[in-house]
Amino acid sequence: MSKILIVGGGYAGFYTAWKLEKWLRAGEAEVTIVDPLPYMAYLPFLPEVAAGSIEPRHAVVARRRHLKKTKSIAGKVTTISHADKTVTITPNEGAAYEFQYDHIVIATGSVSRTFPIPGIADNAIGMKTIEEAVAVRDRLVSNFEKAASLPAGPERDRLLTVTVVGGGFAGIETLAELRSFASALLRRYPEITFEETRFHLIEAMSRIMPEVSLDTSKWVIKKLSSLGAEIHLDTQLASAVDGTIGLSTGESFESDLIVWTAGVMPRPFLRGTDLPIGERGHVRGRPDLRVEGDDGILAGAWTAGDTSAIPDISSTPGPGGFCVPNAQHAVRQAKVLARNIVADIRGEGLHDYNHKNAGAVAGLGLNIGVFQSGKFAMKGYVAWLAHRFYHGLAIPTWERKWRVFGGWVSHFFLARDIVNIEAVQHPRAVFEEFASRPKPKTD
Repeated sequence: MSKILIVGGGYAGFYTAWKLEKWLRAGEAEVTIVDPLPYMAYLPFLPEVAAGSIEPRHAVVARRRHLKKTKSIAGKVTTISHADKTVTITPNEGAAYEFQYDHIVIATGSVSRTFPIPGIADNAIGMKTIEEAVAVRDRLVSNFEKAASLPAGPERDRLLTVTVVGGGFAGIETLAELRSFASALLRRYPEITFEETRFHLIEAMSRIMPEVSLDTSKWVIKKLSSLGAEIHLDTQLASAVDGTIGLSTGESFESDLIVWTAGVMPRPFLRGTDLPIGERGHVRGRPDLRVEGDDGILAGAWTAGDTSAIPDISSTPGPGGFCVPNAQHAVRQAKVLARNIVADIRGEGLHDYNHKNAGAVAGLGLNIGVFQSGKFAMKGYVAWLAHRFYHGLAIPTWERKWRVFGGWVSHFFLARDIVNIEAVQHPRAVFEEFASRPKPKTD
């Protein structure tokens, strides 16, 4: 029986395992997936999680509930020797051990790519995990609570200023959702005025959202500006030490919440393996999703998703001729990859990954969205509905779809929940404060 090892349980890893369970015959192969977390997070929902529009647990999919034939290992693959078809697995609990495989799927996803800007590592937070989205939401609500009890002044201004770095889809959706959430919070905090809340987006390029047309991106800027956001184009972040934002234009202001969305990169540990790695750290793949080095194809090695450099053979290739790192590609690639592994085991022909662009859709806060497909664009409420239906149906499993749509319906009647549970990050604090301790022994 073939042993298939899937490294990473995000989009590409989860969908590959899900489809393998469907297409493999009984006794044909044993599938194992390794990931330190027990769930797959649906990343397009993170801005809405940060804005309180989606409950955090509804934006993740429990692998053990839905992957019923796949063995799940909670841990990390720390070394890969494909020449020996062996990896080292370091579990969350226990000692590291070696694992042998016949086929390996590299689907480790990506992490935030930052630059050595003073203060970023110490003060910013990303928008790549469900935990980060929850922390951003709680911080925003907590800052409103603190600011409401303070007099007008620098500290109050700092608490009510949000800065988002990066003008791609993640940055724009994060800024827009947080701006929408803050506007909703104002109804519960009469001590704070709209003019006191400031939202900044910093983008080094001369435009935002390169996936949409220039006209559409200009409309988004105009719309966000009308909602009270400040867009800084052709501007670089120079410093963020102690929350003091310094821009390349010379402008400076205080900001307590700094969200970094300016790019992603593959996990660095891949450079220490014997897999062929491209200049930017991606695993080099073929259109059929097999890994390929300078000396040819690596038998039994496959890759998909953000961690891979897959040639884009469609009529509208991505930058550099490769598939861009997004959820749309990861999900579609995983389905082709699973079919190809099954075909390879059975000695059948493989298929190349070729896609038709489904367009780009973004939510810009409650009741506002944008959709772009070729030269066709929709803006406003209809595009927002398209965004919600597309992603609501795209999240895997009907169980999760029902939870997401149910949450949206309840919010329509009850509004977004503004409860701040930031204290959950230190759950033992109160217990420790009042816990009785043994008295020191006396001679």
